[in-house]
Amino acid sequence: MAWGPVLWVIFAIMNLVLLALNFYQFIGFSDLESDYLNPYELSSRVNSVIVPEYVLHGAFCIMFLLTGHWIMFLLTLPVACYNLKLFLSRQHLIDVTEVFRVLNTEKKVRIVKVGFYVLFFALVITRLAFSAITAVFGDDDDLRGFSLH
Repeated sequence: MAWGPVLWVIFAIMNLVLLALNFYQFIGFSDLESDYLNPYELSSRVNSVIVPEYVLHGAFCIMFLLTGHWIMFLLTLPVACYNLKLFLSRQHLIDVTEVFRVLNTEKKVRIVKVGFYVLFFALVITRLAFSAITAVFGDDDDLRGFSLH
């Protein structure tokens, strides 16, 4: 059995979960800005998904390292370092009393992360497709004679 496509499916699922977690946080900040949520609800909702997001992204990054996908590892490393910096300096949780002061900054951070995960999802899906084609048709030498015409 070819483990390449299975591994890329796992990467795609992890990426989708990270995308959903960040989108959930962004929607929470937008709801606070529109006065649909109060700061207490927002803090409890966002703070409950921050640490799982950081752990999942760390696992995502480490899996790329352990499986030998160096470029993908290097692409995910800056976000992992940023998350680690926030976690170690204890700035990762949303404070109820200062949520309105940091609202715009936090929304921008979340939208940048959402954009990163969307672009990364496209890259992972492309690699999944190439991996599946390679698993079905063999190595790259066999694909040279393959034509859709």
